[in-house]
Amino acid sequence: MNLVKRSLSGLLAIALIAGMFSFTGCSGVSEEQMAQLEALRAEVKSLEKEVNSLQSEKTKLEREIAEKNAKLDQCNRTKAQTKENLQKINK
Repeated sequence: MNLVKRSLSGLLAIALIAGMFSFTGCSGVSEEQMAQLEALRAEVKSLEKEVNSLQSEKTKLEREIAEKNAKLDQCNRTKAQTKENLQKINK
């Protein structure tokens, strides 16, 4: 997840630097440069949306894992209790 955040930060920094250079250039901003800047902004927005979606999915999966682990623990406790009861009966 840190890799995604670093990539997003890097991409955003590149977009901002590209934007600064295009605005401080001698000849002004060309349509092509403006289109590139808008494309970069759209890509950043898309990547941020993807990151949020993946974080949401990760949270959901972690919750499911926790639920399954709780069920497994309960089964293990029941198994141990049953085994103990069987040993008492067999004595």
